[in-house]
Amino acid sequence: MLLFLKSSSRTVHHYPDQESRIEVNKYKHSDDIDDNDPAGCCTSLTVWRKSLLFGCNGFTVIGSDGSLVYRVDNYSDNPNQMVLMDGSGNPVFTICRRKQKLRLIDVNWLVYNGEVGKYCDTSARKPIFCVKKNVHILKTKQSAIAYVYNDGNSSAKGCAYMIEGSYKHRSCKILDESRQVVAEIKRKEASTGGVSFGLEVFVLVVNAAFDPGFAMSIVLLLDQMFQ
Repeated sequence: MLLFLKSSSRTVHHYPDQESRIEVNKYKHSDDIDDNDPAGCCTSLTVWRKSLLFGCNGFTVIGSDGSLVYRVDNYSDNPNQMVLMDGSGNPVFTICRRKQKLRLIDVNWLVYNGEVGKYCDTSARKPIFCVKKNVHILKTKQSAIAYVYNDGNSSAKGCAYMIEGSYKHRSCKILDESRQVVAEIKRKEASTGGVSFGLEVFVLVVNAAFDPGFAMSIVLLLDQMFQ
């Protein structure tokens, strides 16, 4: 299968699936540039909701220079666990689903550094974050759709980050405690002609002070929560 991310200046990279080829802009696309970031301090990533390995589900994340930055190759055999890898296949974060006892709806996701092993055997590891879906969303534009807590503790009084907007429409923001935007998910438009790539290809813009790997792990969680 071929996917072409077209632009006026192009570079072609070959990836694990020999039938897959991605044609990307060597420089930042016009729709990847944040108007509030004239100095270019943000990291802009193109996210493709597809694995490059044949027969796998997952994600492929491309940098503005055309390099393979992150990947998720397969989590279909264990939907309660995902491993975000860098472009070389090294584990960056492991995301595990934890359902609260005696609760049918309240579902938390735990984020761990590196890899924790199959079936989320995390007894000897401490999560660095817990992400909780907001199941009491009011129908307003400012409602948080999910909360991020430090140290895997969703019972803490205050969250470290909140996510607002709509992942389904690929339009949401990650905000810190002071409500500063640290990362944003946006629809991706072609640099010419205004052609839309649909929902399978979108842009993740990350502030320089925020970890792009962690921002991408939040994207994976939102995809599980709202897809």
